[in-house]
Amino acid sequence: MRKLCPNFDREDGLETILEVPIPEEMFASMGSNLALRCQNMLTWMKAQTADKWSSPIIAGRFNELSFLLYIVGSPLIPLQVRVDNSVHRPIRDSSIEASTAKYIVQQYIAATGGQPALSSVNSMCAIGEVKISASEFYQSDLRVKVGTTEEMGGFVLWQKNPDLWWLELVVSGCKVISGSNGKLSWRQCSNQQSDISKGAPRPLRRFLQGLDPRSIANLFIDAVCIGEKIINNEDCFILKLETSRAVREAQSGPKFEIIHHTIWGYFSQRSGLLMQFEDSRLLRTNTEKDDGVFWETSSESVIQDYKYVDGVNIAHSGKTQVRVFRYGSGSASHKRELAETWKIDEVNFNVWGLSNDFFLPPLDCIRNNL
Repeated sequence: MRKLCPNFDREDGLETILEVPIPEEMFASMGSNLALRCQNMLTWMKAQTADKWSSPIIAGRFNELSFLLYIVGSPLIPLQVRVDNSVHRPIRDSSIEASTAKYIVQQYIAATGGQPALSSVNSMCAIGEVKISASEFYQSDLRVKVGTTEEMGGFVLWQKNPDLWWLELVVSGCKVISGSNGKLSWRQCSNQQSDISKGAPRPLRRFLQGLDPRSIANLFIDAVCIGEKIINNEDCFILKLETSRAVREAQSGPKFEIIHHTIWGYFSQRSGLLMQFEDSRLLRTNTEKDDGVFWETSSESVIQDYKYVDGVNIAHSGKTQVRVFRYGSGSASHKRELAETWKIDEVNFNVWGLSNDFFLPPLDCIRNNL
């Protein structure tokens, strides 16, 4: 990952630290030599201003990118995860399926370093890179040609608990900033003049893709075991968690309703590690023009490359497939498939000086929430 940019204002000046590092592969594609690459990167950074993306062509390009970054780059899970340091639930009066799930979660805790190692982590910073692509756009039975090139970028993640986190994601010149301060969550694209989208506090899905074992254990401790399945030649137990009606109502907003949300985790019978994470949700958006439009989103993440960092075993790469289907009264059916390949380049635990003030939302978001 490239973290520095030359100082173009002063030749003897210190190099500029990039807010979000970019992959070396992305930097190498910016020109035939170092000077040209650095100049193109500077031009690329300055292009994220309102006067640059006001034209229809560029605006359409940024709209496509922001759609990709919202759906597959920075998706949120519509529920709150407990922040208990000790992941334990009594199995008395539990069904066989629920008791089995609790046992599998305990094996997962042991496989990721054990309870003492997980409890010693109070904050985290992760730097990684992504490659995102999208299929052609299907409207009813018609196929609509859209750009299917692979987009590349990087991200920085900060976290203190599942409801206290901050994400900066930059892909092909489009930047998304998202976060949660424990009271509300928000998301904003730097290239759009739209309002900041905000809602109830909720975890970032990326943490549940093998990056935060304690949150994963707290999430699935209330699940049930529904069977077995082979994932990447590994025999896995399947844990299933249905989001309750009370949680769905709490996570819904004035303009949308969460009708259902289901989560599945596939845990290796051999290693105890999480091999695949899936979730499916159905939303209904309420508009003045019709009776409502339904959005069905299904995401499937294959998790790989587990490595120990300070005694905690976390995943360092994987691939996510997302299917989006829109339908409803007065609306043509739309279908789209998206894919993201991700890699974690650097992880640090217990970041010194990371206070709760770091996770404050943008000022406009605070004003609108008063």
